[in-house]
Amino acid sequence: MKWLLAILTVMLLVSQYRLWVGEGSFADVTRLERQLEEQQRKNAALERENRHLLREVRSLKEGTDGVEAKARYDLGLIKEGETLFIFLDQDEHKNPAQSQREKQ
Repeated sequence: MKWLLAILTVMLLVSQYRLWVGEGSFADVTRLERQLEEQQRKNAALERENRHLLREVRSLKEGTDGVEAKARYDLGLIKEGETLFIFLDQDEHKNPAQSQREKQ
């Protein structure tokens, strides 16, 4: 009878091993679920970026307005007859003497 109890106990422990420690265990499933959620977040961000890029490509293909806007923004395009105004932040462009006095 003791042998039967010992065999049943060993069989129970062996069957429980995979549930708690091995492949497909609770910890393994939880880790995989976290990885899945993280990958889904990354995929959603990449899908948003792809939609944005697709809109930009369509805009550039459909007419010159998209190309002109991109050139203005990225390259600083100015048309003939236009006047360019650049506004500087006063805090960043103080005279050196005033900056030295404020540091002291």
